[in-house]
Amino acid sequence: MLLLLGSLLGAISFSWPLFIPEINFFIFQPDSARAFAILIALIGIGVVSLDISQGALDSKAVALLGVLAALIAALRLVGAGAVGIEPMWFLLIISGYVFGANFGFALGVVSMGISALMTGGIGPWLPFQMLAAGWIGLFAGAVARLTRRVKMKVEILSLVMVGLFSSLAFGFLMDLQLWPWITSTDTQLSFIAGGAILENFQRFMVFHLATALAWDIPRAITTSVLIALTAKPLLNSLRRAQSRLNFTLRAMQPTVSAR
Repeated sequence: MLLLLGSLLGAISFSWPLFIPEINFFIFQPDSARAFAILIALIGIGVVSLDISQGALDSKAVALLGVLAALIAALRLVGAGAVGIEPMWFLLIISGYVFGANFGFALGVVSMGISALMTGGIGPWLPFQMLAAGWIGLFAGAVARLTRRVKMKVEILSLVMVGLFSSLAFGFLMDLQLWPWITSTDTQLSFIAGGAILENFQRFMVFHLATALAWDIPRAITTSVLIALTAKPLLNSLRRAQSRLNFTLRAMQPTVSAR
């Protein structure tokens, strides 16, 4: 329920210009906006904490979560300052695919938070980045349920498609929450307070396609190429680790009632 609540609030916070067009809405005043961003971050962290306290993530899973989060945060430094070169996503996607949606969400949230601490990238955008990264890990884990017992080539192709979609979706989401604040009020790309949803969406799409694809396409290419090159050895290695550590994520197991 907390994950559902956090995702719902996240979806509202990303897309508010499309259905809450009044710019003076109380949530989006300067003080309220900061509090709302902090609330989103706390919900994301709360989901991870509850998973640990309720045993959905056991001690072995938490240790592996920390190791993978540190690796992903370090990978983000590799592409710092480069246009769309973000090698962190391939490891997040493959890890979420192997260990499941619950683990993938936790890994995305934690790794993005750690990378922000390492790079000094802490700001009002961080909760949105954490949620978006968590959704990507969750999506990869959900795809794994649809591709069980398939050949390795099909798995790799599925992961490449997840990488392409996730890279473009991440850019779309981050642009959507920034768009009203970074465009002026008198251009064809500007957000119109009180405007029709369709009109604002058309303006956003023009803004997104005109400005963001220079980042999104390189990100998608980098992620998909890295997945294609590393998926087979990484899948084998992570699955061996899963088997040797012998941990299970309770959220991934079907519930069987004793009668």
